[in-house]
Amino acid sequence: MSDSSSAAAVEEAPVEVAPAKPATKPDTERDAKRKRQPRYHVVLWNDNDHSYEYVIIMLRKLFAHPVEKGYQLAREVDKRGKAIVLTTTREHAELKRDQIHAFGADRLIARCKGSMTASIEPER
Repeated sequence: MSDSSSAAAVEEAPVEVAPAKPATKPDTERDAKRKRQPRYHVVLWNDNDHSYEYVIIMLRKLFAHPVEKGYQLAREVDKRGKAIVLTTTREHAELKRDQIHAFGADRLIARCKGSMTASIEPER
């Protein structure tokens, strides 16, 4: 086939046209309309049956807080009676609270009978 015959074949071929898509809103507008999940604080409560070392290790293992952050939070729990250790979705907060409750006793304090206490509360 020569070049002129292939050009004619292309011109004669039926052309399919895709149906027009309905106009959609840009992602930014859609994102703005999405409802954000409520956030919850995981609150660690003070007691006299757990050491700073216990709190630091627990926060490192359960929340991946570095030692320095664990110490700061342990100190806050000791001084203020409680500290917010994480703010997240409700389901995740419930999981982390339950993990604190299941962490076990502080082996450094003989009178310690179990894990620390934690709760969740809505972020304000």
